[in-house]
Amino acid sequence: MFELPEELRLLKKAVREWALKRFDPQLALELEKREEFPFELWREANELGFLNVRFPVEYGGQGIGLLADAIVTEELCRVDSTLGTAIVLGNFSSDCLMLFGSKEQKEKYLPKVTSGEWISGGAYTEPAHGSDITSLDTRAVKEGGYWVISGTKTFITNAPIANFFVVLCQTDPGAKHRGQTMFIVERGDPGVETTTIHGKHGIRCSLTGEVSFSDCKVPEDRLLGQVNRGFYQFMEFLDKSRIQIAAQAVGIAQGAFDIAWKYANERTAFGQKLIEFQAISHKLAEMATKIEAARLLTYRAAWYYDHGTIDPALTSMAKAYAARVAVEVTDYAIQILGGYGYFAEYRVERFHRDAKITDIYEGTTEINKNVIVSFLPRSKVLREFMLS
Repeated sequence: MFELPEELRLLKKAVREWALKRFDPQLALELEKREEFPFELWREANELGFLNVRFPVEYGGQGIGLLADAIVTEELCRVDSTLGTAIVLGNFSSDCLMLFGSKEQKEKYLPKVTSGEWISGGAYTEPAHGSDITSLDTRAVKEGGYWVISGTKTFITNAPIANFFVVLCQTDPGAKHRGQTMFIVERGDPGVETTTIHGKHGIRCSLTGEVSFSDCKVPEDRLLGQVNRGFYQFMEFLDKSRIQIAAQAVGIAQGAFDIAWKYANERTAFGQKLIEFQAISHKLAEMATKIEAARLLTYRAAWYYDHGTIDPALTSMAKAYAARVAVEVTDYAIQILGGYGYFAEYRVERFHRDAKITDIYEGTTEINKNVIVSFLPRSKVLREFMLS
């Protein structure tokens, strides 16, 4: 696949045109300072159908697929890393319902997500364990027709504003990761409390917080998927969500490159344009090459996913590489702009701060490298090219 079909080219154009028209850099700065979610823009993006392209038609989506979603994510984050990231993460973890939900669960929750009525969140990470998702302190115990959940989750995307969460709990304490189960917990359920975590390095319009469960009773029909299969369901979810984060990283990198390219072609120093200095032109060439490599890797992973081949090695390659590219390219962009790059008005400093999280969430780059090495010998896509 070296050329996007017409449908996706038109989608890409429509998303970019809307974002260029509606994403005001000054608004992004103001919302970031106040750490506020861009509700109005998020609702508008939902109304235009940009955020539901990967969801099935029967639940209010467009059913186009994950590659379409990657393109939407890339373009939104390219125009503005802060607003774009917050908007695309408004439906975070609702994919778990698509993958593992019952017909009744999908009918109840997904139309609310695809219409922009509800925001979703995923409660997985815990204060004492971080990336080690095999160990959980949050417990769910069966009592009659309910499951009672107790514990705390941290660094939870959309914690202060989500209408419901997908929560990963330990249901068999002696079985570690083999004894974990997913549940759907709504904000209004008794025993649910959320707090906001302030002062993040970047993506400050995407709100983050803690979610605490104190003897929270949820009916048994809120169990998501299978009992004691939650860890494996979470791993399957990551194979999808890591592609989305890779697209976010590509968009941020491209946006920073766009600013640096324009600046290098307009700014003069020592009697010539910056781009005429070989040191600058080579840096821009390296940036463009890395972005294109990250984009193709991300698109390839999304294309294979849409065609039924879920390859953890390829997915983790896309996420890990794109994240590193985003951090490096945004750093280069600041260097090209010099002193101006260090100030908010020129935006690349914000792109740089927003890029770093792609190196951390959905599994750190180190975790993703572990996944690559582990799954490479079994990769359906990569084995024939890399291993004899």
